[in-house]
Amino acid sequence: MKKVRFGLTLLLCVALWVTVTSCFSATPTYIGKSSETHNIHMIVKMNRGEYWNTVKQGAEAAAKEFNVNLTFKAPNSESDVTDQIQMVEDSISAKADAIILAASSYMGLAQVVDKASYYKIPVISVDAEVGSARVTTYVGANSYEAGQKSAERLIKLLNGYGEIGIINFTNMSSHEEDESSSSMDLGARDADEREKGFLNYAARYPEVHIVQISYTNSEIKDAEDLTRLMLIKHPNLRGIATLNEIASQGAAKVIQNSELDKIKMVAFDSSPAMMELLQDGTVQAAVIQNPFSNGYLAVKHAVEVTEGIDVPDRVDTGTKLIDLENMLWPENQKLLFPFVR
Repeated sequence: MKKVRFGLTLLLCVALWVTVTSCFSATPTYIGKSSETHNIHMIVKMNRGEYWNTVKQGAEAAAKEFNVNLTFKAPNSESDVTDQIQMVEDSISAKADAIILAASSYMGLAQVVDKASYYKIPVISVDAEVGSARVTTYVGANSYEAGQKSAERLIKLLNGYGEIGIINFTNMSSHEEDESSSSMDLGARDADEREKGFLNYAARYPEVHIVQISYTNSEIKDAEDLTRLMLIKHPNLRGIATLNEIASQGAAKVIQNSELDKIKMVAFDSSPAMMELLQDGTVQAAVIQNPFSNGYLAVKHAVEVTEGIDVPDRVDTGTKLIDLENMLWPENQKLLFPFVR
């Protein structure tokens, strides 16, 4: 097994080198109206995690290309909505040329986004939408479709029957473990849409039962605890779907350490750890977003807005389902390794 994993890792490294060079050559061109420096603030959900680090890398690449003075800000936790609101307030006070926002709460950030618009500061929504009609554009994946992709693969792995648990994420400091609960009231729009997509797809299968939905506050330890409780409460559980990077890492760690071969798992987002989990069979598939493009295109469109250039209302950066079979395909390597992390 070690030899197989070493071989796969070596192939990943080779593919990574090819991908890095192709990413540089494929960088979109842009001709701006002026050479002035644009002061753009990017505020995301959390200041750690592979996903947000890659978003930041994409934003920084665009900042260099488009003459942007980029200010990157994020709270310590996705549950700290108050801190994120204050960061937007500070950006308004600093008279940023534009604000890029990944909102931890769909409605919680709506009022401060309206305030930014009042002061003529355009807001670009990235990764997660915000409940304000004043947002200039949204850059990110279709979260509902991502949830459906997760459900489709997990149900296929289970041959169309069995008990499934979902670990979603929330901006709340506490989480629900009752299967009748819904994240729809808990804040993050992308979490809501992923869950809704999953549930609506699963509803097509009468022999599939979603027995529990738990919500982590985006702490790996919390996700581990939720997974253990779920497995104790539902000993006949056959599948687990996790809907963000932190939930995926926590749940996979429990499954790996418990050597629960009977549990099939579909994760979310990419990280070096997740690639290892795919290789050793702990995780069977992962829904991958395009965080580098999210960061890059958010900054690019922010510059265009400040220069009076029309931008689309929505920019869908897509998702893809990655498994052991297709993870080495060149087009998938561009998602997994857009640049050296």
